[in-house]
Amino acid sequence: MPITLEKIPGQEEKVILSMGPQHPATHGVLRLVLELEGETVVRAVSDIGYLHTGFEKSFEKLTYHQDITLTDRMDYLAPLSNNLGFCLAVEKLIGLEVPPRAQWIRVLLTELTRIQSHLVWLGSHAIDLGAMSMFLYCFREREEILRIFEMVSGQRMMTSYFRVGGLALEPPPGWLKRVEKVIGQLPARIEEYEALLTRNPIWMRRTVGIGRISAEDAIALSLSGPSLRACGVQWDIRKTEPYSGYEQFDFEVPTRVEGDVYARYLVRMEEMRQSLRIVRQAMVGLPEGPVRAKAPHFVLPDREEMKTSIEALIYHFKIVTEGFRPPVGEVYQTIESPRGELGFYMVSDGSPRP
Repeated sequence: MPITLEKIPGQEEKVILSMGPQHPATHGVLRLVLELEGETVVRAVSDIGYLHTGFEKSFEKLTYHQDITLTDRMDYLAPLSNNLGFCLAVEKLIGLEVPPRAQWIRVLLTELTRIQSHLVWLGSHAIDLGAMSMFLYCFREREEILRIFEMVSGQRMMTSYFRVGGLALEPPPGWLKRVEKVIGQLPARIEEYEALLTRNPIWMRRTVGIGRISAEDAIALSLSGPSLRACGVQWDIRKTEPYSGYEQFDFEVPTRVEGDVYARYLVRMEEMRQSLRIVRQAMVGLPEGPVRAKAPHFVLPDREEMKTSIEALIYHFKIVTEGFRPPVGEVYQTIESPRGELGFYMVSDGSPRP
């Protein structure tokens, strides 16, 4: 249905402008029909839906195990977070307990995911406001995190590393040293970003008081994540409904009350620091043990086990070719992704497909 904005009688001198469907950064596409009075937007109508890809129906056509590859593509900046939300939902559906080591590695990697997602946000936000150098700095740091993902999973972005019941495989030797090196550099780099932007008069003029959203409006609009917390609402799923062992970690939930673009920037900057804090704790306290649960009807067996056990080979073959069959039921699982609350509502009819 076409989106239009009719002129108000007596105010024909105002300009109607169709902006889009496009965006300077191209990845978050929408269309806005704007009414302008000089350089001031006095009315706007949004035309959304350009990013709808039909994931819900696609999930129904694949087995639970195959669906993990789809979650990578829901948000290409947070594939591991998407993997985690989906796997937690399936694990809740079948009542599966994940080994502690796998849970902590999941936390460590998803917090690195949060940092690299925020770096892309900051870099693209800065270049749109005229700070091109920040874009290059942020992508420099993001590259180091992507190399960790590649080392652990074999893929920089579409990782598909988490599995129902744990992880695809044990991370390779030396991966924690790589993590330690990267997180050792990031605090100074974040301070560098703040020195360039936080008190910069041009940056402040273009962000302070701009796009202000009240706490009431944020809740009414179903905002979540940093955008909600920048409005003064302290809501973080990692704290309110802990998952994957987050209740064992000590960290703060940054909030602001201004609700403007500047507040959203400050919240994300502090969130990166808190994510580094969580990663350090995970490295120090990382438990020993397996990275996948022992549940042969639902969880892929270890590769070494398949070399000596015909039963393990059969279970692997059946899960890969036919899929497993969870009990009939429905679950809802939510996580705190870098961009906000990500929830999976999953219904099982007892077949290999949701």
